[in-house]
Amino acid sequence: MDFRLMGLDAPVLHVLHQMMDLSDDNSSDKSLSHNAPTQSYVRDAKAMAATPADVKEYSNSYVFVIDMPGLKSGDIKVQVEDENVLVISGERKREEEKEGAKYLRMERRVGKLMRKFVLPENANTDAVSAVCQDGVLSVTVEKLPPPQPKKPRTIEVKIA
Repeated sequence: MDFRLMGLDAPVLHVLHQMMDLSDDNSSDKSLSHNAPTQSYVRDAKAMAATPADVKEYSNSYVFVIDMPGLKSGDIKVQVEDENVLVISGERKREEEKEGAKYLRMERRVGKLMRKFVLPENANTDAVSAVCQDGVLSVTVEKLPPPQPKKPRTIEVKIA
């Protein structure tokens, strides 16, 4: 892909593109494949870096707000992994070209959108809700109530 056709000639984009195009055929070269990140790792890292999020804390919840342009609710996945990691992901695909039309410029972002958040200890992972409106996803994670202080209890002393 020639980034100059899209108005982007940044060397960083070229390097990222080359990293993503690493084929599994190169895995036979032990010196390259041993330290090189996998394609899925690079794709996920790129998706996480390119997916901005706002995180708000309220008295009874945490709210994660993420732009998910062009995605329908069925294209968005919200999961809790390892009991305390909130994973929000989706993928925006390029629309099919209609016959007789060709792109002159491609600037809108396509590909994977992803964010991972380590939730605090007081997050109730059983009370998570998500709403997508106008391309903005809001995920609410309720807080657990503060622990009640333990009341002292009296132990009866018996005579032996």
